[in-house]
Amino acid sequence: MLNDVDPKSFEHIYIASGYTDLRRGIDGLSAIVENTLKLYPYDRCLFLFCGRRNDRIKGLLWEGDGFLLLYKRLETGKFRWPRTPAEARELSPREFAELMDGMRPDKTQGIPKVYPASIKNALKSV
Repeated sequence: MLNDVDPKSFEHIYIASGYTDLRRGIDGLSAIVENTLKLYPYDRCLFLFCGRRNDRIKGLLWEGDGFLLLYKRLETGKFRWPRTPAEARELSPREFAELMDGMRPDKTQGIPKVYPASIKNALKSV
């Protein structure tokens, strides 16, 4: 479901870097948003959290009449989640799509481009 979501349907998308105890429910995650991240959980924003295992994320979204709690567990692979325990960071729609595709949205860690060997060798000689 999160892969198919149009990120432009949210006012903002925030990622909580570092580890989050995913045993927390709606009340615990909304408390993190308010008290730790210093953001207002009742806006139409998607807040994303990841635990230590990197194969599960939770999303918290206010829908106007109540919270929606999203949970995604990957069958194979892991999310590339920024681990520096900093404040929440806003994701662009492109970065959100990259995160859902398994790429790292951390701007300090770029994803290396992959070139076929023949193109790579041609680029080296230029």
